[in-house]
Amino acid sequence: MQAHSLLALDNPMKINRFFTSSHLYSWKNACLFLLVLVWAALQGVQAKSYGAIEQQRIDQVFPKGVNVSEPQGEFKVRTLSDGDTVLGYVFQSLDVVDIPAYSGKPINMQVILDNAGVIQDAYVLEHHEPILLVGIPESKLHDFNAKYKGIQVNQRVVVGRSSDPEAVTVDAVTGATVTVMVVNEVVMRAAHAVAVSLGLVEDNAGLAQKPATVREDVYQAADWTQLTGNGAIRRLHLTRGQVDEAFKGSEAEGFDEAAADQVDDTFIDLYTAHLNAPTIGRNLLGDNQYRFLMEELKPGEHAIAVLGSGAYSFKGSGYVRGGIFDRVQLRQFGETISFHDRDFERLSDVYAEGMPDFREMAIFIVRAPAGFDPGSPWVLELLVKRQTGPTSGIFSSFELPYQMPEEYLERPQPSAAELAAIEEANRPLWLNIWYQKSFQIGVIGVALLLLTVILFLQDKFTQRPHFLHWLRRGYLIFTVVFIGWYALGQLSVVNVLTFVHALVQGFRWELFLTDPVIFIIWTFTAASILLWGRGVFCGWLCPFGALQELINEAARKLKIPQYELPFAVHERLWAIKYIILLLLFGLSLESLATAERFAEVEPFKTAITLRFDRQWWFVLYAVLLLVINIFTRKVYCRYVCPLGAALAIPSKFRLFDWLKRRKECGSPCQLCAKECEIQAIHPDGQINANECHYCLDCQMTYHNDDKCPPLILKQKKRSKKAPVSAELIPVVQVVVPARAL
Repeated sequence: MQAHSLLALDNPMKINRFFTSSHLYSWKNACLFLLVLVWAALQGVQAKSYGAIEQQRIDQVFPKGVNVSEPQGEFKVRTLSDGDTVLGYVFQSLDVVDIPAYSGKPINMQVILDNAGVIQDAYVLEHHEPILLVGIPESKLHDFNAKYKGIQVNQRVVVGRSSDPEAVTVDAVTGATVTVMVVNEVVMRAAHAVAVSLGLVEDNAGLAQKPATVREDVYQAADWTQLTGNGAIRRLHLTRGQVDEAFKGSEAEGFDEAAADQVDDTFIDLYTAHLNAPTIGRNLLGDNQYRFLMEELKPGEHAIAVLGSGAYSFKGSGYVRGGIFDRVQLRQFGETISFHDRDFERLSDVYAEGMPDFREMAIFIVRAPAGFDPGSPWVLELLVKRQTGPTSGIFSSFELPYQMPEEYLERPQPSAAELAAIEEANRPLWLNIWYQKSFQIGVIGVALLLLTVILFLQDKFTQRPHFLHWLRRGYLIFTVVFIGWYALGQLSVVNVLTFVHALVQGFRWELFLTDPVIFIIWTFTAASILLWGRGVFCGWLCPFGALQELINEAARKLKIPQYELPFAVHERLWAIKYIILLLLFGLSLESLATAERFAEVEPFKTAITLRFDRQWWFVLYAVLLLVINIFTRKVYCRYVCPLGAALAIPSKFRLFDWLKRRKECGSPCQLCAKECEIQAIHPDGQINANECHYCLDCQMTYHNDDKCPPLILKQKKRSKKAPVSAELIPVVQVVVPARAL
């Protein structure tokens, strides 16, 4: 039984570049715009019938058979009964909640509840997740769904590990953490809403007390000791031994554990405080800084100070990435409040007397729509990840509870029902965490910075060809091994279609921040396309392209014969990849699942994501492309790759053209055109930016006084040595020197 895993889509900015005439270009873009409009009209995920799979799931829960009513009520819930006896309820999550996943589209699930509000079955009917479309078997997602059987809708469910003894923990799917976190939220939020509507559980949220307000007229001078003594500042101190203990019994047990003499060492010493109260904020920040902060806050917003020291950073990779902070989040009333970069304020100066030194200090802003109540208890949650493999890890959470001192608050007197509801509401339904990969982010960030330096200083680097060749080889090895095989950062045409879909359905940055490696590479690729064209990605950052280039480089070293097509044939074969892209786009209008299957024209999933661990026919296809590449460099990239075709479209709008040419290039000199190993230089000397992979070989020749024929001619004229025949250049052009090392 297969769920309808519809093709995820991601980046439409690109389609064809081999049409160079202006009228063809206008026609091409008009057609593309029309296709986008048609596709937009056809798209839109909504609850619907999924055929026999819905009844099959019901039969698994009630094998003796039950009667299924018509959908009823706001959430279109169907009642399951045996005669007059109600046995349970079934509904589709999309009729209850609309939570976008990484693809930008919601995941739709069928959930079955019994009369006690206990989940009996949760099954994904439809998803558009590119993460599950790049090699992770869909069966793993269904195995994850099965873990919800027997969970009560009022329980808190955490993906990973938690220090909360009342929480139910479920292990994530390696490589698809983002998706299963969304599944967790969909299941628990939808199930709770339906159970409340049916009267199976009480609506605690509806009984929550009215929010308190912070008293602005209460201020007393206080030092650090006084503020920590009355609870205005709360502390969480963790030793390395305590963190090790939290991972006992998990797959991460034994990884990165402290030595016997280090178990009492500080892992993190964490403090938090609610700064809105004048006694807390003014004493910590000083009058001027406090006043400035309060003026920045909008009504209903709150400032939370977080101070930390020790070996562990509470900022984590989210701070580097400029997206979601993935190591700290706030939880109140069972809801999780994540902090984005826009919610972060630097804190450098503090004035409380007697305050210890801290390695990190920050202010996080709780925005008004979060429904935050300063008078109710809340929890600052610290997330700790322990790596168990190159792409897998186990998470554990540690809680720092906080309650603002009552003298700083003003609140209406709550009723007995409201007081009872507060206690119950503080048991969260589940924890919504977006896990990120700080190590991969840091390494890739440094690598992209190096590539940026190479691009900006390319004239300097190309004057040292021997050094640049070895630098480039090293970078290609890094791209294959680290970006591709380790960090799984191989972009795909599936990502292109996902981006198109997000633009049509409603673009939101947070949809793409959930996978940092893909997001960072896509961001850099988009910027490099606008600046220099598609060649930066295809020539430096594509793992499969880098693998092909390294293999062909080795073949040339081994003197394996190389074959090139006549240029007239070669430039016509460019059209193949654009046709493939258009076919995939057209298929996605009718059936995303069909388009996904045909997207297997890309060998990326086989060669990079799954490292050839796949069915033999996929492996044979990928290996065949690599074998052809031994004799003709990057055949797949030149003629087949739909991703390269998509990236080429916006290359027409690139801002810079830093690949230098001389007036003699193409007429009469043909040296660079003959040396270009992917034949991106026309016989007339023009470099086709749609096909160029930005290897910079032609620029090395351009700056080489001993190799570039126009430079040789000028140098000989300046030296006034032996007369130079006018036929010198034609003689040089037919002798193709070996590639400089």
